[in-house]
Amino acid sequence: MRIGTRGSALALAQTRLVTRMIPEADLGEGGLELVVVETSGDRLRAATRAGGDKSRWVAELEYALLGGEVDLAVHSAKDVPGEIVDGLELLGVVERAPAEDVLIGVGSLEELPEGGSVGTSSVRRGAQLLAARPDLEVVSLRGNVDTRMRKLAQEVTSSNGTTSNRDGGRGRFDAIVLASAGLHRLGRERDIGCTLEAARFVPAPGQGALALQARAGDTAVSAAVEGILDRDATACVTAERALARALDASCNTPLGAHARTAGRDLSLRAWVGLPDGSEWVADELLGDPHEPGELGRLMAERMAAIGARELLRRAEEMAVERG
Repeated sequence: MRIGTRGSALALAQTRLVTRMIPEADLGEGGLELVVVETSGDRLRAATRAGGDKSRWVAELEYALLGGEVDLAVHSAKDVPGEIVDGLELLGVVERAPAEDVLIGVGSLEELPEGGSVGTSSVRRGAQLLAARPDLEVVSLRGNVDTRMRKLAQEVTSSNGTTSNRDGGRGRFDAIVLASAGLHRLGRERDIGCTLEAARFVPAPGQGALALQARAGDTAVSAAVEGILDRDATACVTAERALARALDASCNTPLGAHARTAGRDLSLRAWVGLPDGSEWVADELLGDPHEPGELGRLMAERMAAIGARELLRRAEEMAVERG
């Protein structure tokens, strides 16, 4: 079985996590081969530019599947577009890592100084931080986990308590925001300063989950990974993705969606706001875990009724103005 993955340290760690789960007996005589595929998102990141929608992280992997170059692709579920390419299917997700966001550099949100700067590339994270602390300055920060951590490490605190960088100027970041899941998978849990509560800082749809994708109807691959799929995690991600799809959310729209099992029910929390944090709406809904897509669609209707679509439209306009 040929498993396709992006070449970043995190993507490789995630894919190797999946490969270790698959029983050797299910791989057939050929065993397992890891195939690294460079995506347009990787090329844009290398050029330190932003651009495109979330498909930039998965499109080349999907082409490799369709072309028969790989048999299975491992994606960060939050990067997978709402509409799946014809000829492919999502088989499900494996056991989910913590979905929450975390702050690096401080022990709590309250520790950040008045007017403190926080680095993130996520419009959702920036909006939620500003909704909680309007005094903060959200500074664009791009790159992989190591790059972001290195940029934060360059900020040192002088003896009088002011923040400065190695060049002697004022530092850009008092803290940065990252996904807890990535740090756990890279073995960097010790770097976490604090975890942001998911009920208030609602994660991105699919955050913390690894989605497995294959060619539609490839029964051999489906059978090989069936035993490692997590039914509850798959239901949660399905509900989150259905909500995002029903609201026509994009990379420019601050949308959070986080589902979890709650007894016999599935609980879905949603958050939509403006990039500057000045306006937002949130809701939570219980539904049938056997009908997660329906739960996501119902939540989208409720959110639309309290102004979510208007906020998303305005968020898109603000993104265009900034661009």
